[in-house]
Parts: sequence; C-alpha cells; structure tokens
Amino acid sequence: VWTIEAEGKDQLENGSYEAQVFEAVPPGNEGISIEALKAKFGAKANLGQGKGFKNKWIKKSGSNIVRLVDSITDQTKADLETVHQTGTHPSKDVIKDLKRRNLIKQNKILSYAVRKGTSFSTELKRQATDLTLEMLQSGAWKSAEFKKFNFDSLGISPSGGHLHPLMKVREEFRQVFFETGFEEMPTNNFVDSSFWNFDALFVPQQHPARDLQDTFFLKEPAVAKSLPDFWPVVRDVHEKGGYGSIGYRYPWSEAESKKLVLRTHTTAISTYMLHKLAQQPYRPAKYFSIDRVYRNEAVDAKHLAEFHQVEGVIADKNMSLGSLIDFLDIFFKKMGISDLRFKPTYNPYTEPSMEIFSWHEGLREWVEIGNSGMFRPEMLRPLGLAEDVRVAGFGLSLERPTMIKYGIDNIRALVGHKVDLGMIEANPACRLDKKMGKEVFQGRAVEAES
Repeated sequence: VWTIEAEGKDQLENGSYEAQVFEAVPPGNEGISIEALKAKFGAKANLGQGKGFKNKWIKKSGSNIVRLVDSITDQTKADLETVHQTGTHPSKDVIKDLKRRNLIKQNKILSYAVRKGTSFSTELKRQATDLTLEMLQSGAWKSAEFKKFNFDSLGISPSGGHLHPLMKVREEFRQVFFETGFEEMPTNNFVDSSFWNFDALFVPQQHPARDLQDTFFLKEPAVAKSLPDFWPVVRDVHEKGGYGSIGYRYPWSEAESKKLVLRTHTTAISTYMLHKLAQQPYRPAKYFSIDRVYRNEAVDAKHLAEFHQVEGVIADKNMSLGSLIDFLDIFFKKMGISDLRFKPTYNPYTEPSMEIFSWHEGLREWVEIGNSGMFRPEMLRPLGLAEDVRVAGFGLSLERPTMIKYGIDNIRALVGHKVDLGMIEANPACRLDKKMGKEVFQGRAVEAES
C-alpha cells in the first residue's frame, strides 16, 4: 500500500510546488522577480520553478519569471488524491515519479484471519511428551493426547567435558617440543628410588633437598628391592671422584640410595632415558617430559606440594653452552617470548648452570621463567655415555605460564578443591605465541602510562 509522505501531504493540501509557483506569477509580460518567489516560498521556489519550466508553464525573462499559459491543470495534486484514496495508482510511471520526488512511500500491511478449528477448546489441555510405565500399567495411554515430535529442532546441547587450563597450556608446550624434533619421555613413574632421583644426578646424600622438610619419603614400601647394575660406579664418583672431579669425599650409603620418594623432579626420568640411550649405538637425541612432581613445601598463593615440571634434554657430540643458548632463543620465540637474559647459578648436576629470565611488559621487570645448564661429566659418564657426548638440559614450571596466560593470581584457584568449574568451562584454548587474559590488560596499562 502506498501512503503520502509529509512533503506529499503539503502538496495534496496546498497544491503542487509547480502549481503554487504558477499561481504566484501574475499574468502579463512583467511577471514576478525570482527573488520575490524565493522570499515567498523559500526552498519550494526552486523545486516549483524546475517542474514549471519542464511543464512549459513558465519561463525566465531576465531576472523575472513570466507565464507561458493562462491556466494549468495540477496533475501532481490529482495523482496524490488518487493515491490517498486508493492506496495506489493505475500508472506505474506516476508511482515511480512520485516515489522519486519523496512524495509517497510503500508500506507493508499484514492481516490475519482467525477462526475456530476442529480442536477448538476453551480449556488448556496438557499433551503428554513421554510414554511412561504408569501410563502403560493404567491404560491411560489409550486416551492420552501425545505431543508431536519436532525432528527439525536442535534439542538440548549435551554437556561435554572441558580441558583444564593446565592441560591446554601443556598441549601447547607439547606441540612446541614436537615442532623442534623432541621425543616425549614416559612419565608414569611417580615413585622412584633416591638413586635415580638424587644419586645418579650427582646430588650428595647430605644435600638439603634430601631432607624430610623438602622431600616426601614413602612409609610402605620404604625402600627399593634393588639398584641398577652400575650403582658401584655412581658410588665411587661420590666417594672418590673421577672424570676430572674429586667427588664429595663422604661414605656413600646404599641404604640411603634405596629409599623410595615421590619424585621431586622429572630429571630422574631424563637420567634413566640417558642411561638407556647409552646402551644403544650412538645417535643424537632430544627428550622432553611434562608431568607432576612433588615437594614438601608450605602451601601458599604461589606454591603447592605438587606441581608440573616442563623439562627438555639434548644429547649430542660436542654440544656446548652456546648451542643451548641458541636453542633456547628458538624455543622461547615459538612461545611468543623473544627478549631473554641468562644469569649464572648453581645446580648440583649441571655446570655451567643458568637461570633464564624474560622481560615482562606488564610488570616492567625481568622475571625468571626457567633453569638450564650442561650436565656434569660426574653424572653422564657413570650412565655409560661416551666422553665426547654432551647433554644440555632446561626446565620450567607449567603453572606459572598458565597463571600468566589466564590472569590467575592464586595457584589454589588453578589446582585443588577451590577450582571454579565455571572458569574451566569458560576459558579459551591457549596460544603461547599470542597475548591473552591479564597479559593484554597489563600491556595496555603500560602503553597508557608511557
């Protein structure tokens, strides 16, 4: 249905603009000045003049407008009358012209017809949706009215499982390791002897890390049944030294070495894998592991008694500290970390040893993100590796990057009984090479300050 616009209503009531201009022009050769028309009609004057010139009703004579005919028929007003009365016009060209001049517009009118059907009722009857045992037993199904199935509806989405943020970050780390040619080590041995956890790593039996306040010892069974065949070599290195070392010069205890512990680091697995590698024909190797380790630590906002360790080892001939630094640059760039610094430190089983620091834009300071170093000959040679084979190792926690990525301040909100299941369901997949969560807002805050 076509209806009259505001401008069209004005012309329907007072005549078209061209007709109003024509009526304002007096008969005779003098006519009326253009300025006088503008003063009288305003913007309408130009529109009316243009249409009047086109219809050859008036013409311009100098600075005046004069008539060309004595009388006119206001067809535009007549067309608007037809549209107003009938909602349309028999001529498509007229409709097109009036629409172009914004005098009319088309409106869509919907109408509905309601009538009583065969199932009309003034009572609301509930339809059955399921055939139940009670209905079958009572026979009520015979007279029940069942609701039709809508096979086109999507239905209720089933609630599926959700990956914990730690598992998302863990998988991202695994992909980085696989991209750089690493093999994943088996990490299902959560209980190990002190031999593999400490002694084979050249950690002295008097080291503070082996005290009760730092390590969980098993009560039952308390000791391993046996030690590997090469344990005398490890004992001799501790007591007397070797491979350029004087050792620790203390009486090494086999009983102490057999004590079972919850592994304090995944390096115990790396040691076993290096010993296994030494029994095979020589080949370069890259191993990694990501799994839980256990420390007897006080629980607070940043520490738990169990956490995940990410570890990688590289074994090759003539491997150097420079090779390790070069690899770490490549490794961390794949995680979106490009600005690294290395600081000398002490580890019992690596020499030289380095702490790895990265510049944190949000905190505006250097933050420790890992540890690394070259495994000592006192550790490698007893395992059976050749003298020219060097092994580099590095490690970091899984919880710290996860807390940074997902903006979590308290580690107990990430692991344990206080975890919010809604947080696990709502958090997106992890991208180590992209900023997300608190990192984004910290970065924006730094930009605003600068």
